[in-house]
Parts: sequence; C-alpha cells; structure tokens
Amino acid sequence: MGLLLAPLSWLYCTAGTLRRLAYRLHLRKTRHPGVPVIVVGNITVGGTGKTPLVIWLVQRLRGAGYAPAVVSRGYGGRAARWPQQARADSDPGVVGDEPVLIASRTGCPVAVAPDRGAAAASLVEYTSCDIIVADDGLQHYGLGRDLEIAVIDGVRRLGNGRCLPAGPLRESPRRLRRVDFIVANGLAGEGETGMQLAAAPMRNLRDEGATADRHQFTGGPVHAVAGIGCPARFFDQLRGMGLRVVEHAFPDHHPFKPADLDFGDGAPVIMTEKDAVKCRHFAQGHHWYLPVEARMDETFARTLLARINEIAAAYRDRGARA
Repeated sequence: MGLLLAPLSWLYCTAGTLRRLAYRLHLRKTRHPGVPVIVVGNITVGGTGKTPLVIWLVQRLRGAGYAPAVVSRGYGGRAARWPQQARADSDPGVVGDEPVLIASRTGCPVAVAPDRGAAAASLVEYTSCDIIVADDGLQHYGLGRDLEIAVIDGVRRLGNGRCLPAGPLRESPRRLRRVDFIVANGLAGEGETGMQLAAAPMRNLRDEGATADRHQFTGGPVHAVAGIGCPARFFDQLRGMGLRVVEHAFPDHHPFKPADLDFGDGAPVIMTEKDAVKCRHFAQGHHWYLPVEARMDETFARTLLARINEIAAAYRDRGARA
C-alpha cells in the first residue's frame, strides 16, 4: 500500500514546498502582529506534546518579565465568527479543547481563529501582550514568525519518512533543517533537546481540590480514556505508574458525552487533562485526570531565552528608530 500511495505522497510534499516558497517570495501575503512570534509545531500528524511545551514556554516568558499571549487554531471549535477569546471557563465546543487548557494552566490571553494572523492581531489590539506563542501552526505560513520550535515524538520519530497519505508527515523531513530548535518528546537524537512529561498528582473532575496519587488506584483496574493524537503514550504512562489499565482510545479532539465514560462497573476513570476540559460539566466522582508538566534541560532554557531576548531587543530598537 505504501508504494501505491508514494506518488500521492510526493505530490503532497511538493505542494507543501511550493506553498512555503510562495510565502518566502512574497507571492502570498504573510501577516505579522508587530511583536515577536514564536511558533511551536510539528511536521507529523498526531500528538507530539506541543501543548505542554507551549505552557512551559509561556511560564518561562512570564518569569523573564514578558507579557505573553497565545494563538491557536482552536481545532474542533464551532464558533460562529473568529477570532475568539479562549478563557479557562470557555466552552471547548466553541473554541477548542487545547486553547481552554492553555488558558486554564497559564492565565494568559489566548485568541483562537483558523487565521492565526487575525488572532495574533486581535491580541496585540486588545491586550498588553509583548510576545506571542503559536500553539501549532508550523505550516500556517500566513502568520509571520521570528522563531520556530519543532516537536517530534522521541519514539515514533518521523515514521517511514513519507508525507501523507503514504506516511505521517505534513512536510518533507528537510523542513526540520529550517527550524531554530528541535525538541524530542522522550529520547532526543543528535541536535535535539529532550523533553520529559512529568506527571503531577491526579485531580478529580468534579472537585478540583481533591487530588490522589497513583497508590490510590493500584488495587484494581482503571479505565484509561484518551482522545489525543497518540493515546498509547498516555496508556503507557499510566502502566509505568503501576496501574492496571483498560484502554479506551478516542479520536483526537473527540467531543465527549456522558455515555463515552459509562463503563458500567464504577471503576475509576482516568483521562488526560486535555480531555478533562470537555468532560467537567458532566463529570462524576470517580472521574480523574492526570496533569503533566514539561521538563526541559536548563541549558536549553537559557539558550532559548537568550535568542528570544535578542529578537525582542531588535523589535525595541526598530520601535525607537520609528
């Protein structure tokens, strides 16, 4: 099947390359908000851990004195008009699950729109942000950017190295040569920085103040629910914590309803934090989620911040000369 789809894969990669070239040659319009823009994305389909890295980056930027904001596609959101502001209490069905998660975890302004350039412009107009982080959007060349971070799965890597539909790639592997940093979720290769997703205590969906550690769930099976790009990573993480897992994988960004979590036995249900934002309004007492935090090498953190400081200084210099 791979050989049969190879011509389509070549066409897909070629189309992506030509599209990127059109923006580089200014044949297609790029919109830049006028403040530094950092894009965190990937070149593969499926989850790689972009959102935890975005949350880590926003927290680092705030600690360094910046006022960050985030733009996102808001995949799965069904808003009647765009851009939309995403808050911790927003409806994920309107603005998407990841923007609600980011707003909840960071407290920073989040704007959502299929046109990321429009979302970024709205943030500059209506907030006091001085730097923007794009959650995903490596291929959204309509949004001007100053720095790119590509995130790859440390286990799956680039799969068979082919573009869709014969492989998992959105763009040619050569695209990684043009990004500023490559972060591997898990084991890092040469020229990459490793990222680990560390589990925090589990939280109850119905009562956010209630927490539990893994030992409270080791006496019997638990239902593990994941509607993310790579559910197996979440299931393996729970098994690594010593839990007996009954797997329930759903499509990425799945719009959960109560029946999806009704397994008829009252056993604990544990899900990802991204899924939890869509289930809180109908959660029961045995529904829990597992927060994770990105852990990055401190040398990488300093190097990245130094590059960002250089970019921000250039913007200030241009503003002073204007």
